[in-house]
Amino acid sequence: MSPASRLRALLARPGAFVVPGVFDAISASRAEAAGFEAAFMSGFTVSAARLGMPDTGLISYGEIVDQGRDICQATNLPVLGDADTGYGNAVNVRRTVRGYAQAGFACAMIEDQVWPKRCGHTAGKAVVDRAEALMRIRAAAEAREEFGLDICILARTDARATHGLDEAIARATGFAELGADIVFVEAPEDEEEMARLCREVPGHKLVNVVEGGRTPLLARAAYERLGYKIVLYPVTTLSAAIAAMDRALAQLRRDSPRDGLLPDFGALCSAAGFDDYFALEHRYSAE
Repeated sequence: MSPASRLRALLARPGAFVVPGVFDAISASRAEAAGFEAAFMSGFTVSAARLGMPDTGLISYGEIVDQGRDICQATNLPVLGDADTGYGNAVNVRRTVRGYAQAGFACAMIEDQVWPKRCGHTAGKAVVDRAEALMRIRAAAEAREEFGLDICILARTDARATHGLDEAIARATGFAELGADIVFVEAPEDEEEMARLCREVPGHKLVNVVEGGRTPLLARAAYERLGYKIVLYPVTTLSAAIAAMDRALAQLRRDSPRDGLLPDFGALCSAAGFDDYFALEHRYSAE
């Protein structure tokens, strides 16, 4: 099955499923090893990990699709990819969706912020008007059809923060009607808002859960009861990696023992793919 077909199979199953954010090949492979069934390449985390810069439109299409190609090749999981605003006008959106499909993504996420965009749980966001927002998703859907692309479309609106919930629901409904496979209203602020948008917006819904962000932290089953299909944790892995690096570096700086803090070298080598490499090397070694 193709990555998009595997994602569609997950969407067709009963119940919600959890998707962790990944930012490079090793985080993607660890998500698969942990037993998750899909992953999400987060623009926030890729910008931070690759550039050391914030998710404010500084990373380019070329850089992020290059990182995405490595991520998709490192895992058998279907990967949903953050494609920001599509990196330009409708023609850029078409190119972006085609490039994401060629890179191996199962899904491309297109949003309605102005460029340069901002992380969805930060202040100072602005969105394009509804007509332009709908045009982006129309362009994505038409590119998929005209180029024969096997990729899903995740359509996101940040209008809740700028225009209120009614406008966000109207945009999300329009996205679904234009062919988006999954819709995403960013940063609802309570369970009542989440329940309402899940009732009124057709199709599969995604909730974006950021620790310390605007959307309430609930159990997966609670999000499922509200009507969500995908429970996304986009920055959890990067937050955990930074915390772990800070602890290890602090102990290294103090010349303190690190027993129990780090996996042994064998486990590290296994995570980095040495076991698979040696198995293949043995297969092709001279007898």
